[in-house]
Amino acid sequence: MATIDSLVEDAPPEGAVLLGKVQYWFACLFAAGWAAVVCAGLYRQLADWEHPCPLCLVQRMCMLLAALGAAYVIRTALWNGTVSGRDYMTGWGLSLVAATAGTFAAWREGAGQVLPGAGVKGGGGAGEVFGLQPYLWAGILFQLSVLAVGVALAFAYGTADRSVPADWPGPLRAVGVGALWFLGLVIAVSLVAAFLEEGFHWFLPDAPARYRFFDDVGALN
Repeated sequence: MATIDSLVEDAPPEGAVLLGKVQYWFACLFAAGWAAVVCAGLYRQLADWEHPCPLCLVQRMCMLLAALGAAYVIRTALWNGTVSGRDYMTGWGLSLVAATAGTFAAWREGAGQVLPGAGVKGGGGAGEVFGLQPYLWAGILFQLSVLAVGVALAFAYGTADRSVPADWPGPLRAVGVGALWFLGLVIAVSLVAAFLEEGFHWFLPDAPARYRFFDDVGALN
């Protein structure tokens, strides 16, 4: 029975090595880009004292999951020196599912803001960014990610099983390792920030106004 990897030609097509590098650079940019977007949200939360609502946190989770899909591609290239067709589909598939779920979460928050009787409202009092609410920007970025990942998967056929020269020292490895560390740091800070906001509770209020962890431990009494 033919496997996914066997569908890739034995001889690399013209420009396959270059496309492999482009796929790798795109994965680094994708992972670091989503981590930077979450960083912007964390800055607004910690510096401007804007508490994210449950739907905002769901969107952050989807952003980080999308970045983890790209991180899987980066890690495979760094570890093996090549990325198989199965690895591309695993990594980018996770990103695609996360971006699609994030799109729905952003739409749900927008519906809660504008439709009467829509149920739980999001927003948490967040201000506009360049004239648009954060959830609108999130929806736009999620949709652009779906498009970008689709293009990446379309070219994965020609780049699968091709060498990615990410040896040390070199810019490919340095950027890849840096993107993974940056993403890991953002995930850790996001987990701590979410825990401080929710505290020892199962559910987060629709419009949180404080860090309930400090109330739970009596630090603000």
